[in-house]
Amino acid sequence: TLSPIESSKRLAAYTAVDHHIKPEHTLIGIGSGSTVPYVVERIVQQGVEANKNRVFVPTGFQSKQLIVDAGLNLGDIDEYPSIDVTVDGADEVDSNLNCIKGGGACHLREKVLAEAAKTFIVVADFRKNSEYLGTTWAPGVPVEVVPFAYAKVLRQLKEVLGSPNAALRMAVKKAGPVVTDNGNFVIDAPFNREKMHDPTKVLTQIKLLTGVVEVGLFCGMAKAAYFGNQVLVFFDSVNVLANTRIRTELLPFGGRMGRQRK
Repeated sequence: TLSPIESSKRLAAYTAVDHHIKPEHTLIGIGSGSTVPYVVERIVQQGVEANKNRVFVPTGFQSKQLIVDAGLNLGDIDEYPSIDVTVDGADEVDSNLNCIKGGGACHLREKVLAEAAKTFIVVADFRKNSEYLGTTWAPGVPVEVVPFAYAKVLRQLKEVLGSPNAALRMAVKKAGPVVTDNGNFVIDAPFNREKMHDPTKVLTQIKLLTGVVEVGLFCGMAKAAYFGNQVLVFFDSVNVLANTRIRTELLPFGGRMGRQRK
């Protein structure tokens, strides 16, 4: 039996796949994180016929193994630089669908696949849904940095950009720092709520530091986010032109639509 949190992840993932991975979609990006196995599970349930001509592009080692273990066709972003849909998890999502990603140190590859996709969809459990970034995700903004520059970037994050508690991410089961799939280090940089009210500005400031490879802020990229709890899926989408957010509560698995509000 799945725990309530795992059930909520599955609910969000299944609903997102049902809404956004259609028969005409042949190039699909598969992200990283604890919700993504349920995305792959639901895709497999669409059947052999639906998947025989599809190619699945992973963001990293975990998603590559999920694709291979499921018997799906594996592709690479080098071969397929344009993708129909990418589905990925998130560490936190704000009221405008800006995301913090990178808790698993895959945010460079995740952002490449998100940007390569015509449609980028986020799936998560209800704990990841916040008004402002940094509310529930305490470690801060993940910053992938080349090892040569980490000390310089760390100092700038602390002294120039206003993240005094920024720290190099250390590995848990080995001595030394976390090393990404790209051979880089990760700095986690917490910012106060005032700064996180404008995550695009924070993203730009960090990205301009020499030595920074990528920042785990995904601003203005997600078309929709799905947050599951045990009973409902909360579907959020942003009308970018009108700058409005529509929040809909859905009963799971094709059930009747609930209330809708702006």
